[in-house]
Amino acid sequence: MPIDPNAEIQITAFDWVPDFARGLVRDLRPRWACEELGLPYRERLISAAERPDWYFTEQPWGQVPVLHDGAIQLFESGAMLLHLAEREGKLLPARGQDRADVLSWLFAAFNNVEPLFLELANVMILAAGKPWAEQRKPGLLRAIAKKLERLEQALGSRDWLAGEFSIADIAMVTILRIGGADLLAETPALRAYLERGEARPAFQAALAAQLAALKTEQPA
Repeated sequence: MPIDPNAEIQITAFDWVPDFARGLVRDLRPRWACEELGLPYRERLISAAERPDWYFTEQPWGQVPVLHDGAIQLFESGAMLLHLAEREGKLLPARGQDRADVLSWLFAAFNNVEPLFLELANVMILAAGKPWAEQRKPGLLRAIAKKLERLEQALGSRDWLAGEFSIADIAMVTILRIGGADLLAETPALRAYLERGEARPAFQAALAAQLAALKTEQPA
């Protein structure tokens, strides 16, 4: 779905991020959902280096994304996925156990998996070489390996977490990408799951749009 400057939905994203973050920023999630749902959207780009004061009235910590859908405004990517799915009646079953499964996996992705992967990014990149980071790394990698082992067992032989592809898979795939495919070497079913997600045309379109919006030169 091409970006439409006249679209009702607006997604706020950064106009530049360091190389290690390109393709991983959370605005990828609502972009991907819009692509899956066939919803046009427009971009509002802000500086990651000098976030405007007014933006903190929309996002208390100055993070991205923020989504506007007419008069509705949301500032958490998980809330955006729920909103977009319910808006269109797709990617989230309407009722019953099927809906409960998707919601459970959606929150599991954010609460059980993402915190460890973000901590790993901090240890391996932002705090690389610092004594405390080196001390934390072995235990953190063991915790992640155990978490991934359990996740693979829960996935089993299914293609997606809760039957049909859903917003839970948008969340989980974007989170697994933070660690990268190499971290999934001991969990081949999860690696295949990640590759299935990344192969979806809607994902490829969302990723291309995010990367196209990013400047190549670091702000002064």
